Amino acid sequence: MSTTTAPPSEPKLIATLRQDLRDVHTSLKTHGFRSLGRSFSELEEFYLSSTRKQQLAAMNPVKRWLVLAWWLLKSLFFKLTPARRVMLVTGLVLVMTSGRATFGSSNVQVGFNMPLVGVTLVLLVLMLELKDKLLARDELEAGRAVQRALMPDRSPAIPGWDVSLYTRSANDVGGDLVDFLRLDGTRHAITVADLAGKGLPAALLMAKLQAIIRALAPDAASLPDLARRVNRTLHRDGIPGSFATMIYLELAADSPRVRLVNAGHMPPIVVRGRTFEELSRGALALGVMGDVNYFQQDVDVARDEVLVVYTDGVTEAMDRAGDFFGDDRLRALLPSFEGLSAADVVARILAAVDTFVGDAPPHDDVSLAILRRTA
Repeated sequence: MSTTTAPPSEPKLIATLRQDLRDVHTSLKTHGFRSLGRSFSELEEFYLSSTRKQQLAAMNPVKRWLVLAWWLLKSLFFKLTPARRVMLVTGLVLVMTSGRATFGSSNVQVGFNMPLVGVTLVLLVLMLELKDKLLARDELEAGRAVQRALMPDRSPAIPGWDVSLYTRSANDVGGDLVDFLRLDGTRHAITVADLAGKGLPAALLMAKLQAIIRALAPDAASLPDLARRVNRTLHRDGIPGSFATMIYLELAADSPRVRLVNAGHMPPIVVRGRTFEELSRGALALGVMGDVNYFQQDVDVARDEVLVVYTDGVTEAMDRAGDFFGDDRLRALLPSFEGLSAADVVARILAAVDTFVGDAPPHDDVSLAILRRTA
């Protein structure tokens, strides 16, 4: 028996506006006008260069707002395509023109309200820009779906270990890699990597790096050899100036030994009760040079001890004042991990970072791999 799906109904205009007003009212009651200030900050971040921002900081408040408005409008204008710039200028000129324009012969004449035509042209430019944004958003959502599909289960099952993997993008798609690979019946590999930059370019390079590691890891003679081969491939095929930091580690079921190689990444931390041990940063990041020698580190993790691997999006999370979460705040959290599951450790770190950041926009991708020894 065939079934037909009814097409989705269009939203009702009045009902939508009423809901929008309720949402805005709730937001103002909760956050005041901070959301408006955040919107202006995001505009400044997108449209203005660092030099412009420094010039604004030196101005008095009145001049700053006037100059900011002008610079934003000018930056918006130059980001439009040539055809849309002409349409926008024509529309604005017509909006400021009073009267009507009449065309045709003495028998048939057609009149146009000039301001109305101007408003129509401006709205047309806005509709075209919105169309571009919606198309880009749809493509990014598709990219995010693919990226999610490439990510492993957050809690891979490894006998003797409690593992929790987590990644959160600052933008629609991210440049952090958190991956899990079952090498054979007992050996397992976890990769945490941070591609330089954010957004779509970093996400594309992340997928490439993941594919390289997955192709080379099962047959690698050693961890340093794997890192060398990954580095050579990324340097050969990567975009000039691009690089990635990486922690690649292997562990066996029911074994306390963790073997790892560090390519310029944040040093992993072993939390031993109320104390901790910070491991070595390792060699150069991947992709910077073609020939780099890497070295293996071995660490034993005892029962209830925790190995913390993270990206710099944790320590470099930034609040509204421009201050970083920092290494000291992370280290202050470490004693509180005693007795927690791996997932609870992830939750505690994220709660501390989010509380510190507040309503500031995300500064970087945040990724964690937490390994707790259970046997």
